[in-house]
Amino acid sequence: MQLKVYQEIAIDELLIKSKKLLGYSGSKKLVFKSPTGSGKTIMMAEFLKRLVDDREIKQSIGFIWTAPRQLHIQSKKKLEEYYEGSRVLECKFFNDLTDRQIGESEILFFNWESINKKNKNTIVKENEQEFYLSKVLELTKEEGRKIILIIDESHYAAGTRDKKEKSAANKLRQDINADLTIEVSATPLLVGDDDVNVQIEEVKGQGMIKKAVILNGGCKNIKKSGKIQSDLSKGSDELVIGKALKQREEILKAYKKERVNINPLVLIQLPDRIGNLEDRAKERVISILKDKYKISTEKGNNKLAIWLSGEHINREEIEKVDSVVEVLIFKQAPALGWDCPRAQILVLFRNWHDPVFSIQTVGRIMRMPEPKKGHYKSEILNYGYVYTNIENVEVREDIARNYITTNYSRRKDSYEPLNLPSCYSVRHREKTRIKPLFIKIFLDEARSSSLKGKIDKKAKKIDMKIIADVAAENIDILVGKKFIGDKLINLAGFDLQKYFDYFVRERLSAGPVSFYPEDRSVNNIKEAILRFFEKEMNMEFGDGQDIVLSEKNQKHFINVIDKAKEVYKKEVMKREKEIKFSENWDIPERLSFDEDYIEEDRKKSIMRPFYANQKWKSETAFIDFLEKSENVKWWFKNGDRDMTFFAVPYSNGEKKPFYVDFIVMLKDGQIGLFDPHGMHLSDFQAKNDGLREYIQEQSKEEKKLFGGIVANTDQRKYKGKWIYFDKPSKDFKKDFFDNWKNFNL
Repeated sequence: MQLKVYQEIAIDELLIKSKKLLGYSGSKKLVFKSPTGSGKTIMMAEFLKRLVDDREIKQSIGFIWTAPRQLHIQSKKKLEEYYEGSRVLECKFFNDLTDRQIGESEILFFNWESINKKNKNTIVKENEQEFYLSKVLELTKEEGRKIILIIDESHYAAGTRDKKEKSAANKLRQDINADLTIEVSATPLLVGDDDVNVQIEEVKGQGMIKKAVILNGGCKNIKKSGKIQSDLSKGSDELVIGKALKQREEILKAYKKERVNINPLVLIQLPDRIGNLEDRAKERVISILKDKYKISTEKGNNKLAIWLSGEHINREEIEKVDSVVEVLIFKQAPALGWDCPRAQILVLFRNWHDPVFSIQTVGRIMRMPEPKKGHYKSEILNYGYVYTNIENVEVREDIARNYITTNYSRRKDSYEPLNLPSCYSVRHREKTRIKPLFIKIFLDEARSSSLKGKIDKKAKKIDMKIIADVAAENIDILVGKKFIGDKLINLAGFDLQKYFDYFVRERLSAGPVSFYPEDRSVNNIKEAILRFFEKEMNMEFGDGQDIVLSEKNQKHFINVIDKAKEVYKKEVMKREKEIKFSENWDIPERLSFDEDYIEEDRKKSIMRPFYANQKWKSETAFIDFLEKSENVKWWFKNGDRDMTFFAVPYSNGEKKPFYVDFIVMLKDGQIGLFDPHGMHLSDFQAKNDGLREYIQEQSKEEKKLFGGIVANTDQRKYKGKWIYFDKPSKDFKKDFFDNWKNFNL
């Protein structure tokens, strides 16, 4: 699986901090906080794999993975698929354990909620066979094996209102008494000895989750005393359903326009109550869907699915992106650990059990359906939607605060495409990993250093002198160690492949430039060496390992590997600063804004309504100026992130994107690119020249562009004349405005 940049960074951090905590005495706790949809399970799977492969860890380790509900079954299945090729860890349920213990590199999966059922649960209940949890833990620890406990969705245990459940969860931690406990959650409630945090901005930036979840879009929403009041709160359940299904149709049209075969799913969550209230609510919803929208569970229609306790209808293939099911009625069943990335709209009614919204509430509509593709060109597809007639909605102060929003604006229908080339930064994961690029660099370095002429093809004997009483049954004890003695062990033909692997691993982390010795990095260096023998020495691919490992030749290969690592790192640093171009950028269809932004009445904004954070007085004053102009058709306040917003390239020692603050469309078709506070920036000259060059280049393409850095002759109160600089930076003089151009707006 191709890991995202933030996933690689988080896995590295988990590894470093876990190793540190395992080195301390006593039981330690590590908190892993990562948003819903970020791939927590995959990150944990790769982290555990690297942990058991790590040569710095000398102790044997066994693992316990616990989760609420049936999530442990789903997690076990995911990890088994992940380890299918390497078999580096074995995943087991309790009854699969051998010798009544958790073996080395084994993961025991079970549901922690069942632990408090002591008299009924076979895992904890003592028996004559002495096969129960506390005995298994005892025997495991007697083997000298450390235990790492993973508590998945740990907030569920810590935040439960049931005192018995919370007590059982805490007792579980105490009874297991793991050397290291890792609490995994999007919203952890416990404090650990250390923590690893994945920021939601990183996950959004990589296109794994939607940009935001919009609450009651298209309705008037007012925020008072931290609570959201919406016009929709006065509406009926039928009105709420209608809003949701109308939004679904818009989303479906956008998918078809993108030529993507995805059928968006509406989730309708019934109140979490038992008895007649739930039954009546369910029947009312079913009736509305069938009578008004022709959506039912009936054979031949199958557009409605039901997932309630004891009632599963059309549930089988609902996760498929092209499933015919358009609406799912559920209660609590899918709320935890259920994956259906095509789910994009959530409906909640006013008698829902909890008016407090957290990231957990909307977790099922956060994921992007095609994370490899990331966000779509059509912005409507990059958001999740919640419709509810709850009277007062409170958004909890977790990461949901800036993710669930009522502040969003849409582009005016009268907009005509600009199709402007735009640039954005590209991030590479090669910074900490050896990628196939290394192979070419190694071969180039081998040629330039005349490696072929330095090595001795006949030197194949791999010798190591060791003390006579050292039993070299495992080659691991030889790696990185020197022994002096009179007994000679010839390792040629003895675990040659394994010794070659260790040689490469050692070179990865040694020398002036070091990299983490994970499998893919090791394999790329090995391939580079073997390609050298194939291309330069005319040998069969795979031959030559014994030549590398001979004492006579090792130093020559070490020199080339170390030099190639240096060149590779420099090349990667260049790539880290690369920018890419989007050839046909346009004003986004819609944008969301957090609570720091307030709505302003701006008639000529292309986005309606217009939201501003009022951070810069210069921007506010410039907007006032644009609003008064008779020649301005519309204007757009640009943002400053990724490919969503418009940027021109500039160079300040390295290439970067310059996100120009304003795009202005005049009535005569001219497009102005303006930045009203760039003059005060340290990189004014570089940005000015980048913008000027961009405008000149596009003018050759017959685009009517003009603009530059903007200033006001009254730099304090902005009551003077607005002017802009469109000349080379060498002509710029601070506080000298004679060579600036007047606006003719």
